[in-house]
Parts: sequence; structure tokens; C-alpha cells
Amino acid sequence: MTDSELRFAKRAIRRKKIFLTLSITSVIVGLSLALYYSWQLATQPGFAPGIHFVLVILVLLTARQNLRQYYYAKILEKLIA
Repeated sequence: MTDSELRFAKRAIRRKKIFLTLSITSVIVGLSLALYYSWQLATQPGFAPGIHFVLVILVLLTARQNLRQYYYAKILEKLIA
């Protein structure tokens, strides 16, 4: 492993907790937005849900990617240690 690859791996390991925190936060925000937009859809007759639920999907996909980065950092930590 080269020096730059080792630095990259160590930086990812240091950011492991950040990835998990971002993932949990994104899930909470995504589900909250989904609830809010569902309430808007139920109470307002002219509410167009399309673009709003696309935003919810993007937030949840971000949470998934952050969780994946957390798992990769956890595996890197085991491999390097």
C-alpha cells in the first residue's frame, strides 16, 4: 500500500463516526419530510407531491451512501489494524 493510499484509509477511519451520524440524521430528516409531505397531500387539495417526494428519495439515498461509507471505514480499520 502506498503512502497516499494509507493516508486515505486513515482519513476514512477517522471520519467513521461522522459517516454514521450523517446517515442517522439523513434518515430522520427523510422520514420527517415524508410525513410532512404526506400530511400536506392529505390536507391540501392542490398539493403536487411529485418533486417533494423526489427530494425525500434523494435524502434517503444520501443516508444509504453515508452508511455504506461507514461500513467501508469499519472494514478498513480492521484491515489496517
